[in-house]
Amino acid sequence: MFTSIYSLNPWLIAVGLNTLLLSIAWLIPKKLLTPAGLFHAWFLGVLIWGTLGWQGYLVVMFYFLAGSAVTRIGMAQKEAEGIAEKRSGARGPENVWGSAATAALCALGVAAIGANLLPPSLQPLLLLGYVASFSTKLSDTCASEVGKAYGKRTFLITTLQPVARGTEGAVSLEGTLAGVVGSVAIALLAWGIGVINLVGVGLCLIAAFVATNLESVIGATLQTKVSWLTNEVVNAINTFVGAIVAILLALILTH
Repeated sequence: MFTSIYSLNPWLIAVGLNTLLLSIAWLIPKKLLTPAGLFHAWFLGVLIWGTLGWQGYLVVMFYFLAGSAVTRIGMAQKEAEGIAEKRSGARGPENVWGSAATAALCALGVAAIGANLLPPSLQPLLLLGYVASFSTKLSDTCASEVGKAYGKRTFLITTLQPVARGTEGAVSLEGTLAGVVGSVAIALLAWGIGVINLVGVGLCLIAAFVATNLESVIGATLQTKVSWLTNEVVNAINTFVGAIVAILLALILTH
């Protein structure tokens, strides 16, 4: 008798699926991840499927594929101008965890609920935080990459003075609109598969907008002055702020 996939241990499915997918990623000519990035992405993928199932996994896969695609928009032009992502957009371990550390914490929180270490009432908030963190990161990626490729007028967020595309803390109308689209797209996906409710979509949009603009402020004021504030550290701060803002807004609405 064949064993149904639904009766298999989710961790076994997670290991098998991620090993298969990342083996394919290793073999394709256009690398989306560095060799070390592949290992860390494997670990993240196993963690997410094992704790949140296919729904949580689909959210992180959507972020990764959409973010990688957006990063490659206008790559030749951005490389010529010296404002492209390093390694032509291939993600390393620092990129994986800069983008997903907050989401991983939320997933571990859900696992703790399953182990009766946290109250079940926290699960909707943790799932909202999980989605909001990726909604924030995709918003940031879309805003940055589209702005660098297509931004006609770029301003420093703190002074609104015109600056060159790719300047830390720079914003543009084109990039801002792309960021909104990115944040809504991943939140709608999460709603469609039952991870968050429709109100959560709106909360993710607000949280992503707040956190993405805060990241621009950090880029304009602190990032060039504080050595440890790398892009990856700022990304981790950005996603954490996005998750916290969404959770706080949800708490305000329910009280």
